[in-house]
Amino acid sequence: MAVKIRLARRGRKKMAMYDIVVAESTSPRDGRFIEKIGSYNPNTDPSTVVLKSERAVYWLMVGAQPTDTARSVLSHEGIMYRKHLQVGVNKGAISQDQADEKFANWKGEKENRKAGAADTKTQTKEQDRAARLEAEKKVNEARAEAIAKKNKVEEPVVEAPAAEEAPVAEAPVAEENPTTEAPAAE
Repeated sequence: MAVKIRLARRGRKKMAMYDIVVAESTSPRDGRFIEKIGSYNPNTDPSTVVLKSERAVYWLMVGAQPTDTARSVLSHEGIMYRKHLQVGVNKGAISQDQADEKFANWKGEKENRKAGAADTKTQTKEQDRAARLEAEKKVNEARAEAIAKKNKVEEPVVEAPAAEEAPVAEAPVAEENPTTEAPAAE
């Protein structure tokens, strides 16, 4: 019997969640399984993985083969590295203490990388938000100026005649339509 570690789909349409299960290779995707060792939710940012790491390492050590996606999830969580270290312990290349120390160092570095990525993402979001807010303020100011200009009532300016100014004589106005002139003498 070939045993696989794979994902079993659950959840609603377009919002899938997955159970990480150990199952026979001949059983259906969402069908019978031997043991559920975790869950994977790709809908969150970052994706959420809840895993029983001891059981996952046990199943890998007894020969269960992960599918490509399950291998990626297990590798991301450090299970594949932990299995690699355990094989070294079983062969006598390193001691259990050394393996545990290496895994703890790897786990600490991984947490630091995750925290750094989260900080970078937060800073980028804040910068984008500030830029959008500034652009919106400029647009609002331009609209306010346009509305103020539109609503500004111009009052007619009445000038008092100055005593020194002489009245300007108006020139006689010529007729605009020459066809209404007096008939020419014949």
